[in-house]
Amino acid sequence: MRSGPHAAVVDPGDAAPVLAWLAQNHVELTAILATHHHADHVGGVPALRARFDVPVFGPAHESIPERTHPLGEGDRIVVPGLDLMLSVFDIPGHTAGHIAYYAMPPDPLVFCGDTMFAAGCGRLFEGTPEQMWASLSKLMTLDQNTLVYCGHEYTLANLRFAKAVEPGSRDIDARVVNETRKRERGEPTLPSTIGAERATNPFVRANLPDVMRSASRRAGREIADPVESFAVLREWKDHFS
Repeated sequence: MRSGPHAAVVDPGDAAPVLAWLAQNHVELTAILATHHHADHVGGVPALRARFDVPVFGPAHESIPERTHPLGEGDRIVVPGLDLMLSVFDIPGHTAGHIAYYAMPPDPLVFCGDTMFAAGCGRLFEGTPEQMWASLSKLMTLDQNTLVYCGHEYTLANLRFAKAVEPGSRDIDARVVNETRKRERGEPTLPSTIGAERATNPFVRANLPDVMRSASRRAGREIADPVESFAVLREWKDHFS
């Protein structure tokens, strides 16, 4: 996130590229935001703090290096130097204390870490299917135009799985074409949007009839509960290639 000569970084797993970008663009770091404790999201925090005496925002119930501002559901922050207000959501599932940062309209965006990816979601390392389904459902209540900044560029691999779950989906077909062209041009597929996720992400669609039928075929039994459907999809994706 940048505003003029100031910038904040979200989930810096490695300090080196952040420092290089700041120097190249003559920008001063004013804040660090973490969504969860995994090293590929906070590994760069100590080195950045050694160079910049800035606040470190992060989940209250996880161990975040050099965290200065513990956060949880309902908290609001103004990002120093950017004049940007963000609301905090608890979205456990990938990790037990995972949080998201959300900026409201007219320019809505959400930093959701590894809870939701473009066309996918994170593995359940610490949470339960019930928690992850609730967290994804919470994200789906956001405005459809909300820009979704997730933690990793897994989009094409996720779409291959989405196509296996909903082979007849024209929305998935169109997204595969669009995102493939971006990657061929050397562009990121991110950010996504909440609207795109509603249309093509099998994990947030686990309550829909076509997805439940696929989950039922995978499980070899009739599934009518969204959490059970989600759990089957997550297990399926864990072994999908």
